[in-house]
Amino acid sequence: MNTTFGGKPHVLILGGGSVGLTTASDLRKTLGTEVAITVVDPRPYMTYAPFLPEVGAGSIDPRNVLAPLRKILPGSKVVTGSVTQIRSSENTVVVNTEEDVQLEISYDYLVVGLGAVPRLLPIPGLAENAIGFKQVEEAVAVRDRILANLAEAASTKDPKIRKRLLTFTFIGGGFAGGEAVSETEDMVRDALRYYPDLHASDIRFVLIDAAPFVFPELTEDQRAYVLNQLRERGVEVKLETFLNSAEDGLIKTSDGDEFETGLLVWNAGVKPNPVLSDADVSDLPVITERGPMMGKLEALADLRVNGAEGPLDNVFAAGDCAAVPDLASGEGKFCPPNAQHAVRQGKRVADNIARSVQGRPMVDYYHKNLGVMATLGMYKGVGRLNVADKELDIRGLPAWAMARAYHVYAMPTLGRKAAVIAGWATNLISRRDIIGIPQSSTPRAAFEYAANSGKKK
Repeated sequence: MNTTFGGKPHVLILGGGSVGLTTASDLRKTLGTEVAITVVDPRPYMTYAPFLPEVGAGSIDPRNVLAPLRKILPGSKVVTGSVTQIRSSENTVVVNTEEDVQLEISYDYLVVGLGAVPRLLPIPGLAENAIGFKQVEEAVAVRDRILANLAEAASTKDPKIRKRLLTFTFIGGGFAGGEAVSETEDMVRDALRYYPDLHASDIRFVLIDAAPFVFPELTEDQRAYVLNQLRERGVEVKLETFLNSAEDGLIKTSDGDEFETGLLVWNAGVKPNPVLSDADVSDLPVITERGPMMGKLEALADLRVNGAEGPLDNVFAAGDCAAVPDLASGEGKFCPPNAQHAVRQGKRVADNIARSVQGRPMVDYYHKNLGVMATLGMYKGVGRLNVADKELDIRGLPAWAMARAYHVYAMPTLGRKAAVIAGWATNLISRRDIIGIPQSSTPRAAFEYAANSGKKK
């Protein structure tokens, strides 16, 4: 099937995350029906990733961190599918839909916001036993596994099984990993009141990171504060330590430690979507030099992709899959991969495409980082704000409240904002939900059991 758009410029957006959603929404506001817009993503919704730690801790309903693309982008075409070919030389992208239908989509402008995927290492047992923390399904699975392990541990008398069930291992001490372990530890401590057979001393949370510190985006004093907070809460933090093996759930680390774990969560870095670096799939130029930018599209300051022979005038890139110059931080620096930049880069891409359509000059992307905020469990947080060229160190309840306030502000749609706030209000009255549904990954199990129960073997 070949899809073309005649008469009006067609903007094809790859990725329905922060970049894609913002670009499409702002373009529609700016140009109205003067352009045709198509958004391609394997999922029909945008996941607001900063809320995933609270989803994993049962503080936010999973659906409330999802923004449905078709609802938010009326008048735009949303294709649920995966990119299988990018042929910029022909202004064409090939997409394989959910129904296994192949679409060839032509474009006048291409926006690449394909994001990043977990950067896995060749560690024995990692691919077979670990789970990531980048998608809402993964956050829900982590929550359900932890709560199911608590219930199972409370029912067993075998000390070895109980010890394994109540050991939760997190790899990666950046914002994603640090918030995930903080929030889930807080959930477990809260849930223990309903398990009289379990004690806090039975629980073992382990955070492993190869770096000499956690939360690298924070100042040295703040890192020390977070590390102290985690250790005071009983989290075992192993710094400058590597995961050597995870075969059969047996964790072996570079410091010689060995232990069985009931959960292994991998948060040790990301890499650009591998579609871009596969020469058989994409003809877009990517950075090949080893380093943190490897595999990313090189973007100019106006967010056009820079090729070997100069900029590709109708191809833009932003977000985690693009190396975007950080003009506010100085020459040679790139924007960090976070939602704060992704949203604003999406706005700049939309504006520059509108300028191109209207024959006006493009504008460079410039954004001075507002700071960073992290929640560390209920009523606990840490962060720094950049105000009037000064950095403010914020900790505890104020940081937690400010982090939540900012993320509600940034969460798309008024309905989702209201739902998140309503859920928090409910938790204040009835405490957070501690019901796990581990069978959600196999919803037909009970039906199949009933169907087979009367059959002779």
